[in-house]
Amino acid sequence: MLEKLFKLSEHNTNVKTEVVAGITTYLTMAYIIFVNPSILKLAGMDYGAVFVATCLAAAIGTLIMGLWANYPIALAPGMGLNAFFTFTVVMEMGYSWESALGAVFFSGLIFTVLSLFKIREWIINSIPLSLRLGIAAGIGLFLALIALKSAGIVVDSPATLVTMGNLSDPSVILAIVGFFIIVSLSYRRVLGSVMIGILVVTVLSIVMGLNELNGVVSMPPSLAPTFMAMDLAGALEVGMLSIIFAFLFVDLFDTSGTLVAVAQQGGLLDKDKRLPRLGRALMSDSTATMAGAALGTSTTTSYIESTAGISAGGRTGLTAVVVAGLFLLSLFFAPLAGSVPAYATAGALFYVAVLMTAGLAEVDWKDLTEAAPVFVAAIAMPLTFSIANGIAFGFITYAGIKLLSGRREDVSLSVLILAALFVLKFVFL
Repeated sequence: MLEKLFKLSEHNTNVKTEVVAGITTYLTMAYIIFVNPSILKLAGMDYGAVFVATCLAAAIGTLIMGLWANYPIALAPGMGLNAFFTFTVVMEMGYSWESALGAVFFSGLIFTVLSLFKIREWIINSIPLSLRLGIAAGIGLFLALIALKSAGIVVDSPATLVTMGNLSDPSVILAIVGFFIIVSLSYRRVLGSVMIGILVVTVLSIVMGLNELNGVVSMPPSLAPTFMAMDLAGALEVGMLSIIFAFLFVDLFDTSGTLVAVAQQGGLLDKDKRLPRLGRALMSDSTATMAGAALGTSTTTSYIESTAGISAGGRTGLTAVVVAGLFLLSLFFAPLAGSVPAYATAGALFYVAVLMTAGLAEVDWKDLTEAAPVFVAAIAMPLTFSIANGIAFGFITYAGIKLLSGRREDVSLSVLILAALFVLKFVFL
């Protein structure tokens, strides 16, 4: 049955290899079951319900990817997008988390339409690589600021906006230790380095009396506080349009980048260097986003950590099915997740930030018409505390500088349209 469903022999793999690959992928991304609830809780959402929604959204999306698209790619609520959901949409802009979930749902719906009519390829191909790199780096810097704030390393100051916190505080020290552990273990290629770092800091905090262990295993918490709580009408307000676009835009490039990386590493491209069943993979992602919003979590997207499973030999959807099963099993570890303090996940956030800013090395810094928009997009996100603003500033800067520099041929029609729309948004909204 497995051979018929996943075509194992055709992909030069077997059940044992696929299972090991699935476990490997899960261990590299399981940190999300601790981090996502801790971030969305700050938006006023119920921690236990978000924990369940995180596990279920990851399981559903990954299962669809495995069974329908037959790819060894795992999905879960995306880092960066959850921070944008909480800190920008809810805390800064003042929208309810129910309306924010509605925006996530509509972004998934639009993603589905774009995938069905193959508009996605046109959009991606028309957006300059430099802007994509700048947006990814900006999200990384945005996460870095949130991580430093959560750790207590950076605090607000009426005189200088931000300043250094109390580095002698035990929680601050533990956050720093967690980051050191994660980076060191990752460098040594230790499996599950991020999760190990989070758990070590959590255990140390309990031993030091800074935190309490609420238990390890129990029946899953109730999903009722967030299930179908999304406010679709509230998400259709004029001011929410840019938010829906931001969710869609980041998810679109996250998914595309992940699919390309996984396909290249796993040798999954066809003779024309294209990804077979691309439409199914994209539909799996967009369906998972809509399902996640209905359950009560921010955008669900494909995870680059799937490359860990590819490296372990995973080549088919059986790898993804194993990951989905492990996320379902995670539902019974809610007490452990609830015992993880914010400073224990701060190191993980900062580590992800480091990875996301790596793309800056690919920018042509000698060409100022490329470098300046990248810098503007990247620096605007943390300083305005908004991914949406960073994207908007990046597009406006790119179009403006290219046109004034006599480089009209570098600016696609879609970039011009988006830049104009962003200008109108800032002027009139």
